[in-house]
Amino acid sequence: MNRSRRLPKALAVTVPLAAVLATAACGSGIDEKAASAAPVTTAAVAAPAAGDQAAKGTATANRLTVGTAGAAAQAALAKCQADGLGFVTVAVVDRNGNVQAMLRGDNAAQHTVEAARQKGYTAAAFGANTSDLAGRAKGDGATVADLDGTLFLPGGVSVKAGNASIAGIGVGGAPDGMADQACAAAGLAAIAGSLG
Repeated sequence: MNRSRRLPKALAVTVPLAAVLATAACGSGIDEKAASAAPVTTAAVAAPAAGDQAAKGTATANRLTVGTAGAAAQAALAKCQADGLGFVTVAVVDRNGNVQAMLRGDNAAQHTVEAARQKGYTAAAFGANTSDLAGRAKGDGATVADLDGTLFLPGGVSVKAGNASIAGIGVGGAPDGMADQACAAAGLAAIAGSLG
């Protein structure tokens, strides 16, 4: 049997059944007498323009090209090397935390790989440098620091196209997080002219 033909039939039964069960369990929240007496009105919704992505049911997301991501990583590592910190790892990630470019400096410890990725992702996801976000991760009880895959230590910078965060550059391994941050900032400065 072809599974691709069975799936829509299963969804055609499952989704309406789930809606009926949810309504029965929770109640519709509608007064049945008032609903039957109220007139029914309809509203027209303007159709999106033919070229609009929403009309196609898809969305596009800005992302760095591989060349731009590579240039940012190289510039960040070059800054660290010039400062005598060549034992760091640089990660350039998209907004979702997917690695687009990574460079591991000579003698960079294994933990720097994940630290750089997490700093880059944190900066991209929150649209701010991790040195600015570190204060949000403190407090009693649960904080944003409890979010999987994030690292609220200096060393991550947000890459923006206009006002939208589209990527992050993370550096891990320097003895001081602000040194990591300076290297990541150098990576951003190297590609700033290509961000539009």
